[in-house]
Amino acid sequence: MSEGETPEVPRRARRRAGDLARADRVFGQVLPSTTRDEWDDGSSMDRDGDDWLRSQVPPHHGDAG
Repeated sequence: MSEGETPEVPRRARRRAGDLARADRVFGQVLPSTTRDEWDDGSSMDRDGDDWLRSQVPPHHGDAG
């Protein structure tokens, strides 16, 4: 343990982690621990912006290309 560090801080962190795990077991995971922009699913981020824009044109506006 370094100077200024108390054993209470790690104990509190472990208790909080246990509380979160217990809440997840009881209620299910309400909020994911990561957000959608952190996921590496290789979807729309790999596409060119113009391709995305063309794919968003409604059919009644005709061919965008």
